[in-house]
Amino acid sequence: MQSSISFLFVLLVLHLTSASSQSGEGEHFLKIHKLTDSSSFGDALSFAHYYQKCPEVESIINNKVKEWIKKDYTLAASLIRLHFHDCSVRGCDGSILLNHEGSERKAEVSKTLRGFEVIDDIKAEIEKKCPKTVSCADILTAASRDATVLAGGPYWMVPYGRKDGLVSLAKEAQLVPMGHEDITSLVEFYQSKGLTVLDLAILSGAHTIGRASCGSIQDRLYNYSGTGKPDPSLNVQYLNFLKRKCRWASEYVDLDATTPKTFDSQYYSNLPKKMGLLATDEKLYTDPRTALLVSALADQPSLFFYQFGVSMTKLGNVQCLLGPNEGEIRTNCNFVNSHH
Repeated sequence: MQSSISFLFVLLVLHLTSASSQSGEGEHFLKIHKLTDSSSFGDALSFAHYYQKCPEVESIINNKVKEWIKKDYTLAASLIRLHFHDCSVRGCDGSILLNHEGSERKAEVSKTLRGFEVIDDIKAEIEKKCPKTVSCADILTAASRDATVLAGGPYWMVPYGRKDGLVSLAKEAQLVPMGHEDITSLVEFYQSKGLTVLDLAILSGAHTIGRASCGSIQDRLYNYSGTGKPDPSLNVQYLNFLKRKCRWASEYVDLDATTPKTFDSQYYSNLPKKMGLLATDEKLYTDPRTALLVSALADQPSLFFYQFGVSMTKLGNVQCLLGPNEGEIRTNCNFVNSHH
């Protein structure tokens, strides 16, 4: 019964979404942007941005991402995560890619980020074909979409035209959610980016693939909230499994213990069984603001796939640098161009 109510609830959310984007009146109130047929977002991002300037850009990105993921499937989740970390700080501006002392990338919390070499490889190839044309921010956005598809997830169209930022500060990397937050602070973080509770529930579903370091869950396994005991909301068998896997804090463990290599809706089915790896995963199921969404998404994989594309598009549109005097097109993703 509950799952049918929750499914109706999600249908209602989606119905309101589409109604608001069609009428245009409720759009600001709901802040949910359904994808329209129009090929541009305001005077800003556009699906046609590189059509003439660099027509091969998508096939270059796609082929490279395919090549790397064939060698190491774990890079799919890493690229999605890298894009999320980029957009979480100063918007989707490639600031996470800057590799200098004191940059976001050098922060302690960024230590486990991976996939930088994939972006460098793509950028080098694109610079040969279309020099000084395609931004690192656009490359990372498209690479995260291609990684999703290669892991078995949905396809969505990526609009282009982001510029690369000039500033990257290690202390700002602390702003990115790390899996220990309560739902209220997660909702506030998402809202500060123009994203909704629905986007929070959906984008958390990226944890259907990928791994976390054992260090990030030590407190759940051994000393929850200073009690000296494990987190009581963990399934006991799962807890024992995790203790065996996590002998060392430097080890890694799958975020989705059931189908770790496949992009599917299994993540949501794990949560009612108390098998969410991060504390924030489990809280999505227990918090009334997100619980109904989780139940619905567990029952409706196609709903998850559709909405994941919508929410990822919204994530990719966060605080982009678009104006003629904003940002630049980096020639090397690791450094700002030397004329500054």
